Amino acid sequence: MTETILIAGTASHAGKSTLAAGLCRLLARRGISVAPYKAQNMSNNAQVALTPDGEWGEIGVSQYAQARAARLPATTDMNPVLLKPRGDGESQLVIDGAAVGHFAAGAYYDDHWDAARDAAVAAHRRLAADHDVIVAEGAGSIAEINLHDRDLANVECARFADAAVLIAVDIERGGAFASLYGTLELLPDDVRERVAGAVITKFRGDPSLLDSGIDEIEARTGVPIVGVVPHDDPGLPAEDSLSLPDEADGDRGVLGDDDGLSDESAVRIAVPRLDRLSNATDLAPLAREPGVRVAFVPADPAIDDPFGDADAVVLPGSKNTVDDLLALREAGVDEALARFEGPIVGICGGYQLLGERLTGADVEGTGSRSAVDGVGLLPVETHFSPDKRVERVTRSVDGVGPLSGASGTVTGYEIHMGRSSATAPVARPLGPESAATDRVLGTYLHGLFEDEAVREAFLATVFEAAGRPRPTRRSESDASAPADGRSPYDRAADLFAENVDLAAAGLDTLT
Repeated sequence: MTETILIAGTASHAGKSTLAAGLCRLLARRGISVAPYKAQNMSNNAQVALTPDGEWGEIGVSQYAQARAARLPATTDMNPVLLKPRGDGESQLVIDGAAVGHFAAGAYYDDHWDAARDAAVAAHRRLAADHDVIVAEGAGSIAEINLHDRDLANVECARFADAAVLIAVDIERGGAFASLYGTLELLPDDVRERVAGAVITKFRGDPSLLDSGIDEIEARTGVPIVGVVPHDDPGLPAEDSLSLPDEADGDRGVLGDDDGLSDESAVRIAVPRLDRLSNATDLAPLAREPGVRVAFVPADPAIDDPFGDADAVVLPGSKNTVDDLLALREAGVDEALARFEGPIVGICGGYQLLGERLTGADVEGTGSRSAVDGVGLLPVETHFSPDKRVERVTRSVDGVGPLSGASGTVTGYEIHMGRSSATAPVARPLGPESAATDRVLGTYLHGLFEDEAVREAFLATVFEAAGRPRPTRRSESDASAPADGRSPYDRAADLFAENVDLAAAGLDTLT
């Protein structure tokens, strides 16, 4: 019989994804057939996976990473329901990998939740037929009492999967014991009985300092604290915007400033902090390179020159290109982009807004505009329709513009509404829907910078344009590999194995 372990949390960003990935890899290393699962996810960071029918669909990036941790190909059964926020209280609903439509929260719960639950139950059943253990990840807090009658990722999952529950408790934010106590008190009785233990996460310092608190909370609740996990980032992809850096000094946050190099020797890649930013994971391979700072710049009209200290700009994907473009225009960021003289790369929605015009804008945006002028840095026009492209692709690389010198092929994935066509002759370095000038590149290809040749060509262009020497780069061929040679999945597994006692949770069969 398949065993399901639900890793829930007292709050969002409590370390659930890391624990789930670590447990998946740990069990896979022990020869146990394990699969990840998240009944319902809300995230604009998505990846491509196979549907039960063998087509391409989309799932949350955390379940894609957990599939890799489990040494499995990703399938949409691992995240059968995905909600992608697009603004004005609406989200795009994706069931079994396919977009169903845009709905406000009320409409989703009133008209579509039952179908979503049916899909989640069926997906879990298919996974259970093929695997011995399912590691399910909850969402947000399991103690949202206003949602307990429709909490698909937590309460419903615990019930229909007959799951043992581990609760992740983030101690970095303070109030960990109170959060755990309150969470347990607010759980429905039948779910409370399923709680096998709790794991304190993100602890800094001497864990013995927690002993008296652990003894008391165990005595009060009867729930064992089965682990204290130190604060450590194994390098897994971020699930949502909560993982983006805080806006330092009130105006920006930075990735990549922990490489031991001075900021004066580094190049700065500015990223407009779009309100509906999606697939921010595209930026991670750049931030991992020595001497590269990825700086998130807010769309703030009070900032006269948001790209004044930048050496390059990358515009990431957007769940709502039209509304994000209008927000950038209102803040004057579009004019700053037009003035910027360094390399610019737009990916997916970032590519679309760099073009001359967006038509069918009422399909993509939340307003009634039928057309919107783009920034005008690329001679392309994008037309939106209800059709959505979701596919894993391989493209030939013609190294021009910001990718000067790159060649060969690059594999990534496309998830987008809208199709782009050229309005004038233009280089197409990454296939028919890409476009490039001598310093501006647009492409729909997510995962672009995970390719070493492409990443190296782009960074060579950026360092040359900045007039700085390139620092010595890592010897690993994969920029996602940490300096100690372990993969992020093995680092997460070691973190789990060294700090969580499954036997103490009564999960002896997994040890």
